Amino acid sequence: MSERGELALVLHSHMPYVEGFGTWPFGEEWLWEAMATSYLPLLELLEAGAPLTLSLTPVLADQLEAAGVGERFTAFLRDIRRETHARDVAGLREGGETVLADEVARAAGDYERADERFAAMGADMLGGLLPHAAWTSSATHAVLPLLATDAGARLQVATGIDAHRRRGAPWRGGFWLPECGHASWLEPLLLEAGVRASCVDLTDVLGPGAPAHLRPLRTPAGLLLVPIDRATIDLVWSEAGYPAHGAYRDYHHHTVHDHRPWANDGSPYDHEAALRLTRMHAADFVKRVRARVADGGLCVCALDTELLGHWWYEGIAWLGAVLDEAARRGLAIVHLDDALERSDPIEQAAALRSRGAGWETGAARASGAVRETGAARASGAVRGGGAGGASGSVDLPVTSWGTRRDLSTWDGPAVADLAWRARAAELRVVARGAEASPRALRELLALQASDWAFMVSVGLAGPYPRERADGHASALDGALALDSAPLAALRNLAPHLRPATLLVP
Repeated sequence: MSERGELALVLHSHMPYVEGFGTWPFGEEWLWEAMATSYLPLLELLEAGAPLTLSLTPVLADQLEAAGVGERFTAFLRDIRRETHARDVAGLREGGETVLADEVARAAGDYERADERFAAMGADMLGGLLPHAAWTSSATHAVLPLLATDAGARLQVATGIDAHRRRGAPWRGGFWLPECGHASWLEPLLLEAGVRASCVDLTDVLGPGAPAHLRPLRTPAGLLLVPIDRATIDLVWSEAGYPAHGAYRDYHHHTVHDHRPWANDGSPYDHEAALRLTRMHAADFVKRVRARVADGGLCVCALDTELLGHWWYEGIAWLGAVLDEAARRGLAIVHLDDALERSDPIEQAAALRSRGAGWETGAARASGAVRETGAARASGAVRGGGAGGASGSVDLPVTSWGTRRDLSTWDGPAVADLAWRARAAELRVVARGAEASPRALRELLALQASDWAFMVSVGLAGPYPRERADGHASALDGALALDSAPLAALRNLAPHLRPATLLVP
């Protein structure tokens, strides 16, 4: 690892399986917006050689390669967005809001450029992203520590990795744990599948801002755990982060047709002023990261790709400015896989000792980690949601990058019924073993997605997430009862599904 210190910018690209399940306000339009405002602008940076580490979930890739996606995305740009911008411009002008109307007209150009860019690349979004997608994830972004069995976890992990490889994407063993959800019992399954490294949020384990966050950990099983640096991430992704500045575009204040001509401070949005601010914030970010790694180490700043461009309208411009500023200021931005090749990881036990006797936080104690014997782990026995390890070893607590850095976003009181239903469904499918039908396996994978519980917990998308979870649970019941009987087909979810023999211990 470089003695001068390095920064790895990890962009986790994920979209719940919405293709074919609703349009507006909940459904496919989420995918179209992410393509237009996040993926296409990001691709310009990647094609220019930006040393970014791109994680692409298999379920997002499934949707991007589905039949008809290119045509429907183009129709969205040319018909829906062109028309809605025109209507809002006319309405604002009639109401005397000339400045706001001008801004909506300017923003319409984003979609016109997206249309041109998409056509120029042969209407193949997945083909554009795959050469840069060096990290993959589980099949449908399931929170892996919440799964009930080894067999169920193996199905998620192996299906996701196999899809990534079959699509010809580069892979050196980097695996994004959905929601950074880590439990020690998963590590042998990950290693078995070829995983070399995963990102984790150990803020409460190692201590906020601790130097140990700047160095990979090697677990007793041999997996590299790469701590994400919350001190750096919070500069961007927090209530007081850069996107909250008053001059940036307000995501939540919109016109009749869902366009956003206002700034966070309530004034009419000034795009040029916002772009100037991105350069200032990029300079501040680089300055702070340089100070963070002044004594060496690897700072990993992990962000959801969709934050940049979609949620934070100016986010891609900020990212480009960070790359430019880092080059000027001598901050090395590196691909995470390259940095890990040079790394000198610290052994997990040594990292925990450096934290001291009080490393086990309240969140860790509350996780109720279940210590299992080797025989129980090998059998694929029902999980208690905790960590497992060698007798007498001290495991890391179950962690995530959720609000409390535990699993409560996905298994707390508001969504406990979803968590239990998914576990029960998994047990029923695993009990079928190799006899489980492909349709049953796909519905289980869809039901296990982290997205439904997340949206319920944070109050997003109204009834949509529960409707989706209910629908997949019902379809799974039908698939188990009727096996090969005709059912409405999922479009392109997990098309590279591995054989059901993965379910056999």
